[in-house]
Amino acid sequence: MKVLGIMGSPRVGGNSDILLDEALEGAGTVGAQVDKVILDRLKISGCHDCKKCNETGICIVKDDMQEIHKKILEADAIIHSCPVYFWTMPAQMKAYLDRWTALFDAEWRWHKNYYPRMKGKRIGLITVCGDPDVHTADPIVHSFKATADMTKLNWIGVVMASAMDKGEIGKNEKAKTEAFDLGKKIAG
Repeated sequence: MKVLGIMGSPRVGGNSDILLDEALEGAGTVGAQVDKVILDRLKISGCHDCKKCNETGICIVKDDMQEIHKKILEADAIIHSCPVYFWTMPAQMKAYLDRWTALFDAEWRWHKNYYPRMKGKRIGLITVCGDPDVHTADPIVHSFKATADMTKLNWIGVVMASAMDKGEIGKNEKAKTEAFDLGKKIAG
């Protein structure tokens, strides 16, 4: 079992990063091989909606997303983690998610080259917001859950937490345990 962690916050060592590390540690305890991608350290442009990938399954934009596509295809499960920025996901995570377009054909089905490797893949999400009401992150949850529903990915679940200052989530044992358990569940 290979579990890929996608960190969509520009704040390395921040709350989203801490919880993603907890989830990956949880996955590791049940024998998963884990890998982590920090989107902010990479160059990922937005989708150009040129539709050239519909035939080939390969995006024409030359940046780091091609390597991430390979990691997505190799993984059995993907855990995404990001904070809430203005009631949605940060630009780094949005550009990444938009670039999933290359994995689909013109009918929004998995591209024939990728279907066997995407079928049954597990997906989970971690969100952290500065608002005490964790449901401020609902638009992010909707984006990932709708993607899972549309593509028939196995939605394993979401951890929603609240923290403001960098590293503050490290004191939230409940959130850390939920993240750890998500990692175990997604790898189980």
